[in-house]
Amino acid sequence: MTEPPAGRTMLQVIHDTLRSEMARDPAVVLMGQDVGLKGGVFKVTEGLHAEFGPLRVLDTPISEIVIAGAAIGAAMMGLRPVAEFQFADYMHPAYDQIVNQAATMRWRSVGAWSVPVVFRAPCGGGVHGGVYHSQSIEALYGHIPGLRVVVPATPRDAGGLLRAAIRDDDPVLFFEHKALYRRLREAVDGDSTVIPLGVARLDREGGDVSVITYGMGVHLARDAAERCAVDGISTEILDLRTVWPFDREAVARTVARTGKVLLVHEANRTMGPAAEIAAFIAEELFSELDAPVLRIGAADCHLPYNAPEELAILPDAGEVEAAIRRLAAH
Repeated sequence: MTEPPAGRTMLQVIHDTLRSEMARDPAVVLMGQDVGLKGGVFKVTEGLHAEFGPLRVLDTPISEIVIAGAAIGAAMMGLRPVAEFQFADYMHPAYDQIVNQAATMRWRSVGAWSVPVVFRAPCGGGVHGGVYHSQSIEALYGHIPGLRVVVPATPRDAGGLLRAAIRDDDPVLFFEHKALYRRLREAVDGDSTVIPLGVARLDREGGDVSVITYGMGVHLARDAAERCAVDGISTEILDLRTVWPFDREAVARTVARTGKVLLVHEANRTMGPAAEIAAFIAEELFSELDAPVLRIGAADCHLPYNAPEELAILPDAGEVEAAIRRLAAH
């Protein structure tokens, strides 16, 4: 008989973290379309309705603005809701509630009210899901004061960051790349670590080129770094984990070590998070640079269902490898 693979997938770790946080704190509630009886479109919440009951795992109407509004109201009344949107693309109708209500409440009330809510959503392409199931929208929310934006790259980080997000007293956007749900496994059984928001993780040490990235970009950078290592190019990979506010100190450290920087994300290249980080490096760390800062993102168009076209639009490890080699040659 074949032994099951060791470790837990990102999907399993997110499920386990939601379950443990609900058991730890009765104020934690889940809500969203099909999160209850069905267990979610990706089965992230499977079994939680039966364990915790319909008052803590709520199936909502098919209305994203209702999901967000109800979660914000519940948070203001003392609960800690985790609101799931089936796909990040579906969050757009809820933009008004998230941006005009959740993000502004602490400021408008001069600190009297807080909104401890997590808005969860699968994001990203690579699964041939088409335009309504493939968007990476983190930049839209990183622009808004009062919101934190988190995109984990590994199962362990997904658990630790989700714990921090649930326990945070302000709204957090938590994006999970659906192509990473089952991509790799890590031994995280019994791990109750809380990873602070806004703190990057050094994924790989190197001395020649720094790749600053998050989410799926970490895995593209890992593949590219292995290929470059064959020719003696030492690549450092910094996983931001929290896209906003990003860890400026960690960015400064890696720039100082290598002097050559590549920024990678799956969001559209124009006005993506890499643009803001590149501006910070240019303004604050220019004297550390030995080469121009390079950026890689998805092409500025929408993703199709067609697999070859989708692959052509999304960044890949080969593109990252070419950029690393270009910088190393400076």
